[in-house]
Amino acid sequence: MRFFSDNAAPVHPAVFAAMQAADQVDTAYDGDALSKALDARFSALFGRDVAALWVPTGTAANALALAALCPPFGGVLCHRDAHVQNDECGAPEFFTHGAKLLLCEGAGAKVTPVTVAATADAIASDVHRVQPRALSITNASEYGCVYSPDEVAALGALARARGWGFHMDGARFANAVAHLGCTPAELTCDAGVDVLSFGFVKTGGLSAEALIFFDTKLAEDTKRRRKRAGHLLSKGRYLAAQIHAMLEGDVWLETARSANRAAAMLAGAAGARLLHPVQANEVFLRADAAEAAALRARGFDFYDWAEGEIRLVTHWASDPGEVAALAAAIAAL
Repeated sequence: MRFFSDNAAPVHPAVFAAMQAADQVDTAYDGDALSKALDARFSALFGRDVAALWVPTGTAANALALAALCPPFGGVLCHRDAHVQNDECGAPEFFTHGAKLLLCEGAGAKVTPVTVAATADAIASDVHRVQPRALSITNASEYGCVYSPDEVAALGALARARGWGFHMDGARFANAVAHLGCTPAELTCDAGVDVLSFGFVKTGGLSAEALIFFDTKLAEDTKRRRKRAGHLLSKGRYLAAQIHAMLEGDVWLETARSANRAAAMLAGAAGARLLHPVQANEVFLRADAAEAAALRARGFDFYDWAEGEIRLVTHWASDPGEVAALAAAIAAL
């Protein structure tokens, strides 16, 4: 019974069906009709003109976004536990050709205008110091905590006032939108975000994420960066087909709601063991080695996050019976 990662979840049937429908001779790379239709599809979703590019991985999406916003001699402000800091194997630095990550504090792996400004203001504004040129946040955060539209807007206002680009890592963007009940635009472009990495793999996709540019001028150079980095797939229509399938009928949102509901059930059983509010599909619990072993002995798979802490992740296809069984096992510890 796997609660290790939503990356391990199965692919939604609509995605395979869309790929099968796209399985015919067409133009290569991103010249096919499905790829060309992404701009209009996402423009309708966000209620404004955007430029959309498919990429095969979240790492590529984040790194390409930051390369579009930050020069090699600049810095990217982010939380010290951000995925771009701890889990991208240096990809942001590689894709930006050397930009430095400037680490901020904040509960729940979330930054605030106060913590971001404190990090930036501590940097002397001379030629010897890397200057902040971009801000990156993760929504939902690495601890499953969600930024509200107002929180994003406050950070967006700070970024605009300082002349920084503003990126949102949305690997679990769907879970954040599902939790808040807001529109995608309210959480991004309306709040000052310049580029969004829109995650689909964790919510039922196979191998396609989307880069959404609210500043459409940034997309042109990014197309060349994507090619140069080796992420322009020759049969890109299969990636575009996945994204269209997830957008059709709001599959991306329904799958996120399902994952969130499963996490909420686990949270309800955890009580005082919870380390962070459960606002998406990740649950962080206090559990010592013996308690973790007891859960594993009952057939549950999960991640040992830190000493005395475990992480449980639900997904769109989490079996309700398995979720209920894990909730009961947690309550019985």
